[in-house]
Amino acid sequence: MKSQAALVIPQSEPYVSKTPDEQGYIDYTHEENETWEILYTRQLEIIKNRACPEFLDGLQTLNMPTNKIPQLPDINKKLAALTGWNVERVPALIGFERFFGLLAERKFPAATFIRRREDLDYIKEPDIFHELFGHCPLLTNQDYADFSQHYGKLGLSATPAQRTMLARLYWFTIEFGLVKSAQGLKIYGGGILSSTEESCYSLESHSPNRQPMNILDIFRTHYRIDELQKHYFIIERLSDLQQIIEVDLISLIQQAEKKGMKPTSYPPKETAAC
Repeated sequence: MKSQAALVIPQSEPYVSKTPDEQGYIDYTHEENETWEILYTRQLEIIKNRACPEFLDGLQTLNMPTNKIPQLPDINKKLAALTGWNVERVPALIGFERFFGLLAERKFPAATFIRRREDLDYIKEPDIFHELFGHCPLLTNQDYADFSQHYGKLGLSATPAQRTMLARLYWFTIEFGLVKSAQGLKIYGGGILSSTEESCYSLESHSPNRQPMNILDIFRTHYRIDELQKHYFIIERLSDLQQIIEVDLISLIQQAEKKGMKPTSYPPKETAAC
């Protein structure tokens, strides 16, 4: 019979944001910078023909270094001049209240740690690669930036139940959204753009259900944070995000609550479905 000690599985240390100096700069280790270079180089090759043109334009505009982790003050100088946004250092995960509050102030939250080598292909916590590479290039786009601020303001005034619904909208747009282009279907969701596997899967696999964006359907659709997505919603153009600002989202949430959630496409798993 095995001893109890033999059955204990070692757990990794939790990720914690690194503290900057007085000028806002962080002294990352050689290994951390090397991890960024591996992730950046690999992902750029994967998404160069899959990302939407606005993302690629934003990536070029920000001109992030490929061989070391970008510093937030340097990113912020460019974003502030273009769309009035800044990236705000936060711990690994933050609550709804602070998340919505930061977006409402045109501040994008980002943890300042990078994943370990053993987590190179997947990490549950949003690290600095996900935030800076996946999201910041599109914060140079006014439609995307304005929608993100409006979303934050709406979330601040929403009830806890409404915030759960709004989280689905963010998930299926800013994190895992697809958009049409002259070259075909492309990616604009940061959760896809920072994922090696999902970048290919989202566009080329026959498994997921891809459908035109319908906000009511989004509010009624389950998702998982720990699996490849079963559903993707498609917008016609990035400027469609501006149209969402004009919609009475709270009224749609109330309609969704009356209709109830659609049947889940995921097998049962504790606390994973949202």
